[in-house]
Amino acid sequence: MAVPKCKVSKARRDKRRGANWKLSAPTVLVCPKCGEPRLPHRACKACGTYNGREVIAAAAK
Repeated sequence: MAVPKCKVSKARRDKRRGANWKLSAPTVLVCPKCGEPRLPHRACKACGTYNGREVIAAAAK
């Protein structure tokens, strides 16, 4: 049976467990047409373009 040779302190245990819980901010790109921030691989909510063409009807101005 696998038995620990020495006691693992609470600090050492928590330091190991806490390293995997880091959150990262989502990547935000700038729309090349209107300059609004948008998520990658998604249509721009402001102008409705994706990959150089309009895919969503733009809101009436």
